[in-house]
Amino acid sequence: MVNSLSHLGIGLLIALTLGFKGKKRNAIGFLAILPDLDFIPYTLFALISGSVSHEARNQLFYLFGHREFLHSILFILLVTLFVWFKTKDRLFTAAGFAAIFSHVYLDYATSWKIRPLYPFSTGTSTLGAVYFFDPLANILPLLPVFILLVAYMKDHGKWNGKFNNFCAFVTKNRSKLYPALLIVLVVWLTILPVAKLFLVNYISGAEGAKISYQDTYPSSFGKFISAYSYNSTHYKIMEVSYWSGIEKSDYIEKVNVTGAVPDASTYIERAGKLYSTAVPQEIDYPVYSVSEENGSVTVTLSDARDPYVKYWAYFKTVYRFVFDKESGEYVAYASRQGEDEEKLHKNWFG
Repeated sequence: MVNSLSHLGIGLLIALTLGFKGKKRNAIGFLAILPDLDFIPYTLFALISGSVSHEARNQLFYLFGHREFLHSILFILLVTLFVWFKTKDRLFTAAGFAAIFSHVYLDYATSWKIRPLYPFSTGTSTLGAVYFFDPLANILPLLPVFILLVAYMKDHGKWNGKFNNFCAFVTKNRSKLYPALLIVLVVWLTILPVAKLFLVNYISGAEGAKISYQDTYPSSFGKFISAYSYNSTHYKIMEVSYWSGIEKSDYIEKVNVTGAVPDASTYIERAGKLYSTAVPQEIDYPVYSVSEENGSVTVTLSDARDPYVKYWAYFKTVYRFVFDKESGEYVAYASRQGEDEEKLHKNWFG
């Protein structure tokens, strides 16, 4: 997940490298941010999602959800075909493909799971190799945005006398500058997933356990949170880095029961089954907390890694199911990224 302005910058960098100007350059820039316009259909989905069936809600989520269909390989191909049929310009079509692909790849390579093969598969995956505040991926693409902003302001009689040396340098070296920036960015975003592979293999060897590549989450620059099922009752959580390997670790209980709840396992199983029918399925290492009060049993479901991430993480969602012991009915709530809890419609779960 990279900020939209940096996505725009990468599109402009591709356009400038290939010598596009004016409307063509702007169109390539637009294609680089196109997937993030899914906030528009997502707003529609949010308005109607509570009034449709569970099955319809799931399908609408796949189509309209943020980082869902508009971040899929099929969407990339459909847009590329549209550009080709509209322009019949091979270079422009290739640039458009590169721009929209760069967006999806960056989101896939950072820290958010997407469904790249939808509608052929609803399985989620991610490379999770690039920290979403990565300075190179976020700051370098801002340079072409700044260059064009300076040119625009000067063309409109503003900023006269400012950035003259900078403009002269760019004008003199543009044939080499833009390709060099693009190459640096491509190399960097290629190296990091490979480096993460070596790190995950090292951790697996050190722990004598199979560590999941895609569930190893970038928590800061060069550092990751990793986890695996240590035994039937605990997960092992590790903070690891490229420089020093495993820096610290801890064990997290899979189930925590407060007080005497005789049927705790039954309620845990029921909560797990309900969750398994919902989208977006963001929890990889489920932790259950069970308590009983005033004739109801509360089951809280979260990810074991939650306490170990400082910023926005795809798995940082807490579900709370409150079951009435007498009637068997339940009410469900969810809290995302530490925000206030919201009550969920019954059609969230099948």
